[in-house]
Amino acid sequence: MDIVITYVNGLDPVWQKEYEKHTNTPILEKRFRDWGTLKYLFRGIERNMPFIRKVHLVVSRDSQVPEWINRNEVNVVMHKDIIPSEHLPTFNSNTIEMHLHRIKDLDEEYLYFNDDIFPVAPCKPEDFFREGKGVIKFSRHILPFGMFKKICRNSDRLARKLAGRKASLSFLRPQHICTPMLRSVCQEIYQKAHEDIISSLTRTRTERNYTQYLFLDYMFLTDMIVDEKINKKHFSTAITSARRISDFILSPTKKLICINDVHLSDKRYSELFSAIHKAFEKSLPHKSKYEK
Repeated sequence: MDIVITYVNGLDPVWQKEYEKHTNTPILEKRFRDWGTLKYLFRGIERNMPFIRKVHLVVSRDSQVPEWINRNEVNVVMHKDIIPSEHLPTFNSNTIEMHLHRIKDLDEEYLYFNDDIFPVAPCKPEDFFREGKGVIKFSRHILPFGMFKKICRNSDRLARKLAGRKASLSFLRPQHICTPMLRSVCQEIYQKAHEDIISSLTRTRTERNYTQYLFLDYMFLTDMIVDEKINKKHFSTAITSARRISDFILSPTKKLICINDVHLSDKRYSELFSAIHKAFEKSLPHKSKYEK
């Protein structure tokens, strides 16, 4: 079992210039703040997920790779290694996610992590895969409010078509957590729906995109999913106190934590940044093999 992590350092001046050039949009510092917590994700993997074979870090360019990354232990993957050149550069997570299965030497079973999810207690392989099936809970939605839910609906509709299922008024959406992916399924769908996928790719997010949920929805519809919640706790930085997040990191009652980032005031960001770092340093004080 492998782990794939996508990462963007929005404070990288090279990345910022490229972003502004290709999107004609000025950088909003608060939108692209770096919480500096990536190393704690790696430390959590080493301590709590010792069964992981390899970790792949996906970034847009070399300047995005944190200087502390040990490349002897982390497989650093550039966008150009997996995404067709005509769709680069991209600043759209959906475009990136549609190509993760193309990472060289990727295991058949892999977990896709965003950098806001952390393993904080010992995990087992069967928490994520059982007998060749991914473990994740799905919910059904009817009204696609907002761009992301419309993209989820797009993914559901195409997955149903590929699975030979009838169209539905509702659409599927998996829980927001690290997602269990089967590489062979992703390869199959990418090939079968290649024209649809390629025509949907954009530099920034739009309503015509698909998301990685296309692969997961297809797995669900073809009995390759165990429809069960992964053991995790979700916190939004908008409404959760720094004390509550810190306490959970230090005394977790779930195996994973998601610290979902939103637009924050400078004061709120500073308060949370300090508290979260102090808690992680107490919980995971030692460097992992993934760090120099």
